[in-house]
Parts: sequence; C-alpha cells; structure tokens
Amino acid sequence: MTLNPMIFCDFDGTITDNDNIVAIMKKFAPPEWEAIKDDILSQHISIKEGVGHFFRLLPSELKEAMTTFILKDAKIRAGFDEFVSYTKRNRLDLVVVSGGMDFFVYPLLKGYDLPIYCNEAKFNEETIRVEWPHTCDEQCTNECGCCKPSILREIGEGRYKIVIGDSITDLQAAKQADLVFARDLLQQKCEQLGLPYYPFETFHDVISLLEQNEVKV
Repeated sequence: MTLNPMIFCDFDGTITDNDNIVAIMKKFAPPEWEAIKDDILSQHISIKEGVGHFFRLLPSELKEAMTTFILKDAKIRAGFDEFVSYTKRNRLDLVVVSGGMDFFVYPLLKGYDLPIYCNEAKFNEETIRVEWPHTCDEQCTNECGCCKPSILREIGEGRYKIVIGDSITDLQAAKQADLVFARDLLQQKCEQLGLPYYPFETFHDVISLLEQNEVKV
C-alpha cells in the first residue's frame, strides 16, 4: 500500500490524444513555427521561450476562431472519465499540470472538478502574449514556462508523487517522481536515461497499473 499519493497529470498529448498547441500552430501559424518546435524538442531553446515565440506568431483577433477550433478538434483520451472517477472513489489527489493555455485547458476540463496549473494567454495586444503564473523556483534553471518540477516541490512535499505524461515537458517532473506513467517522447527519454516507468496508451491502462502497484490512501 502506498502512503499519501498525489497524481500529477499532463494535459496535451496525455489527457487529450494530441498536442493542442501543435494543432493550433498547424492550423493558424505561419511556417516558421516548425523551426521553433524543432528547437524546443532538441532542447536548443527553453520551453518557455519557444511557446512564447509560438503565440507571438498569432494575431490576438484569432482568439474566437482558435477556441472554436480546439474545442471541436481535441479528443479526450480513452478511459479518462473512468480514471477521474477512480481517483475520486479512492480518494487519490489528482492535479492537472499543463504547459497548455487557459483558453482551451479550462473549457476542455469543465465538469471534472480538478485543480489545474497551466499558462495564461493574453489577447490585449496585436499578437498573443503568454503569461507564466507557475514559473521555475530556485532549484530549476530550465525556463519551463509552467514548471512542473517546481509544482511538484511546492504541493507534493512529503507525498508519494505519481507523474503521467508524454513529452519533454514532463521529463524533469518524471525525474523526481516515485512512479511514472509515460508514452511517446517521455517514454523514449525515460528509456535513454534509465528512468523506471510504466508505458500506457489509455487511462484504463493507468487504472490497471495503479491497482497492480497497490496505490491507495
């Protein structure tokens, strides 16, 4: 039995099937967004710098069109409804930690009643400006934007920390987790670095693995 667990779950590409920022860029951004994406994934620039550059490519007048698009385009990963019910039923604390933007994260998670940490998009200038309410603490110098390892330290102190994610943005959090569920690029990084993890495709897999690991309050 695991004592005092807290689950930190990524949003884009984890709760949703695809990365919503990438979907927005493919739909609305000029071609130079691709080079920025490559620089982020290769860690040549920070996540904060890259995502800030992404949205500066987009006019603020696109807010309504982007919101409408992403609410139609995004798909919640199979098993997430059951996973949320499972955590509530078993009194497991579930927190969403997202490098995504408030204008689509909150609407897509409406009704789930979950704590959410994410970035904020501001539409009061010619192009979209991103604000970062959850920046890196003194122990992190990675310029994460929404700094997941800092959030883990802030609210997960003394807890058994479980991280669920899919990308480079989840790697630093995975390094300090007690239990990791990984897919896609995060899975590759865990393998390269020798970090223990469980692979998953749906949240039904996550439920099964939590039960196998006897993660309970």
